Amino acid sequence: MAFEALEAIHVSTVLNDCADQLSVLGKIMPSSYDGRTDADEIVKDEISQLVDGQMQLESKFQNLMIKKQDLKGGRKSNMSKMMEMEREIHSVGGDLKNSTHIFGRSIKQSPLTTDNMTKMQEDRAFVERVIVSTLAEMRDNGGFYTLEDAVKSEKRKKAQLQDTILKEEKGRKRVKMLQRQLVDIKQEKEKEIQDRNKLIAHLKDSLQETKAKTHMEGKYVKKMAEVRVAITQKKCIMSEKDMRDEIESLRAKIDEETRVNAEIESYLRTHQVELEQKVEYWMEKYETDFETKRRDLELLNQAKTKDLDRLQELTKLYAEYEQVVVEDRIEKEKLRRIQEQEMLELKAATKLQSWWRMIMVRKQLGPFSKKKKKGKKGKKSGKGKKKKK
Repeated sequence: MAFEALEAIHVSTVLNDCADQLSVLGKIMPSSYDGRTDADEIVKDEISQLVDGQMQLESKFQNLMIKKQDLKGGRKSNMSKMMEMEREIHSVGGDLKNSTHIFGRSIKQSPLTTDNMTKMQEDRAFVERVIVSTLAEMRDNGGFYTLEDAVKSEKRKKAQLQDTILKEEKGRKRVKMLQRQLVDIKQEKEKEIQDRNKLIAHLKDSLQETKAKTHMEGKYVKKMAEVRVAITQKKCIMSEKDMRDEIESLRAKIDEETRVNAEIESYLRTHQVELEQKVEYWMEKYETDFETKRRDLELLNQAKTKDLDRLQELTKLYAEYEQVVVEDRIEKEKLRRIQEQEMLELKAATKLQSWWRMIMVRKQLGPFSKKKKKGKKGKKSGKGKKKKK
């Protein structure tokens, strides 16, 4: 849907005023009322207004119920009044329910918190954005599809919120059902514990009987162990004899190992002389290699000095190039600021022209003035004189 040119100008004027007022409101609204001296008074005034409205609705609802009771005792001619009274009671009941909901929410949530003020700022910014977009669309093609899209989007969000609330209610019902099931399971477990306690008592009795049997078996096992110990002692005596024979054999082996050790020691001493000669050879090689590496290190130090000089030269050159780059960036920043200033001046000039055109349309000046017809010039001039008198 699109407006005509004149209607679009009128609507654009209204939308522009709304956008300016919302912008000013966003600048003057505080982030929160925390810390203000009149914060408690603001809350008291709001709560007193809610309480007064609640009391008025309750008194009105009670009066309507009394009138309904009086009409019930009347004749059939009061049916139309009864129907009207029912509608009033239904309307007042709905208002009372909404007022109670608002009052309870206001008591639970303080209006002085930062969250409430942030929500108000977000809603104001959203409305301002929608109005500005609609104003731009109105100026371009005289339509307001942006506003319709915003309204549809908010409706979809509200529907999604309602779905979330319904899901939460289902979840709460599910939790209650699970709690009832938990109570049933707890009762079953208590009964099972009682049965197990009975089983434990029975097992204790069985344990006593088993202890008695175990005592008798212990005596029997003790006698068997004594017999086994005697047999084991005989076996140990025989094993001791075998061990002594083995000791004699091991002593002979030790003598043989001592002889072998002396021969190995003689061989190792001979091998030590060869190793000492090799050590002398490697020491001489070490001194020669060390001298060679020292000369290489001096050459590397000289090369390092040359590289450091080259690095200093390159550092100076880099500093000069960096200065040039900084100056170039400063020039580009100045040019960007000049362009932004020109764009701001252009926007201001456009707004001023729009305002002037609106004034010309309202005052009917210039090309927007009504043209006089030639044939009726005398009549119009005569009427004009009469009006002046």
